[in-house]
Amino acid sequence: MILVTAANGNQGKLLVPRLVAAGAEVRAWVRSESSADALRAAGVAEVVVGDLSAPGAIAAAVRGADSVYYVGPALHPDETATGVAAIDAAREAGVQHFVLSSVLHPNIPELVQHQSKLEIEQHLVSSGLEFTILQPANYMLRHRLVPAFEHGVFRLSWSLDRRQSMVDVDDVAEVAASVLLDCQSHASATYELVGPGRFTAHDLARIIAEVTGREVEAEQIDPDTFLKAALGVESLDAFPYQARVLRAIGARYSSHDFVGNPHVLSWLLGREPTTFEQFVRREHEAYRGAAHV
Repeated sequence: MILVTAANGNQGKLLVPRLVAAGAEVRAWVRSESSADALRAAGVAEVVVGDLSAPGAIAAAVRGADSVYYVGPALHPDETATGVAAIDAAREAGVQHFVLSSVLHPNIPELVQHQSKLEIEQHLVSSGLEFTILQPANYMLRHRLVPAFEHGVFRLSWSLDRRQSMVDVDDVAEVAASVLLDCQSHASATYELVGPGRFTAHDLARIIAEVTGREVEAEQIDPDTFLKAALGVESLDAFPYQARVLRAIGARYSSHDFVGNPHVLSWLLGREPTTFEQFVRREHEAYRGAAHV
């Protein structure tokens, strides 16, 4: 039995079908019942609905699991404590292998969420569990492309001139499935998952323009504006931790590049990773297809 947390998230919704198709018995954790029926219909053996950070919740979820793929709650003030509790619960339950979804370069102290990931990594390495740690770069995400597709504007909440490396979430899910289906081969490994290229916002806008055939402008917005739009709120008073995380990202990414190397991901995939241009072409085709439905 493989437990996958955040089973309806960016990674989970791509990973779970891969595991099911490979014949694995999957227990999927989701936050809401609305996501559960689709997972059951897709062949998931068990679905757990609830708050990952609730006391005792993770202990019940890991019971009987052989492996765990752990994706922590995003932008959550209790991310560190929840991750540590999941590792402890897995050890107590006799889980054979714990796979942690972390982040590229967790040892950057200015980045709040990276410090949480680092503390969880350290706890896992010292836990006595067999483990694998995946460290993906910033995701290539479709929702970031939609304003460019619709309005010709590509927005980032940090300096347009700083470079970043990115990774296709599909590639991350492919690696995660390979690790979970052959844990012994990946025991005690830490893998950086980085796609090819190092891009400024201007580079990304140019690629989107070439794919779509329309003019696309890069635009910097401040982190608070970005977060308000993402949360659909007018004030961040009720979200101090989330605001702190996004402001830290904006400050760090405006003063330093955030880049990595694609060789490890190439080796794990057995092919060249997805490029940003390939990603944009795929997502633009899907966007256009949906618009004509």
